[in-house]
Amino acid sequence: MRRIIITIDGHSSTGKSTVAKQLAAELGYIYVDSGAMYRSVTLYTKENGLMVDHVLDKDGLLQALPEIKINFQWENGVNKTLLNHRDVSELIRSMEISEAVSKVATLPEVRAKMVDIQRSFGAKGGVVMDGRDIGSVVFPMAELKIFMTASAQVRAQRRHAELLASGQQVSFDAVLDNLQSRDTVDSQRSVSPLIVPEGAIVIDNSEMNSHDQFNMILQLAKDRIYGRV
Repeated sequence: MRRIIITIDGHSSTGKSTVAKQLAAELGYIYVDSGAMYRSVTLYTKENGLMVDHVLDKDGLLQALPEIKINFQWENGVNKTLLNHRDVSELIRSMEISEAVSKVATLPEVRAKMVDIQRSFGAKGGVVMDGRDIGSVVFPMAELKIFMTASAQVRAQRRHAELLASGQQVSFDAVLDNLQSRDTVDSQRSVSPLIVPEGAIVIDNSEMNSHDQFNMILQLAKDRIYGRV
């Protein structure tokens, strides 16, 4: 059985990470959360005084880039994000990081480093990776490329519920504004903008349940693994 590369791109809060984790677990593949990588770099800037009041010290960050090591580790069925060998899985999901990550993710030097790391993860196939430029930039020759989307209102409702469940008190309007702002930045940035990759299958899950969505994507993956497409 061949081991393929599966990319899942799309807008924020479309459930990319959730379905990518499920798919990787079902197929016995490596799962890589590219968004967690950019969030980890953002956390590093915050913790090391390289971003204060949303003002980024770009030169300082570029100097520090060689010191930033990011890895993933499966533990008890959970995919943990490690920043310099420290588990930062929960810290990088805060609203504070969400509001600042675009400032870091738009830097060409940061993207170049992250792409190098991402490509190393997928060198031997057998990987599911989600993000915003995985099918268009990181693995344009991937055997299966998915692009997930949903209405801004639906995505904001999902994200707002996640934040409240984790104990973070934030208004729905603030979450909606953040998602729409990130959509604009992601789609208009000069380096690796958010686009539908060539050959990608677009899935709008605004009115789709997670069970049906997973089964659809799993079948698409199996069709390619077994050469039925």
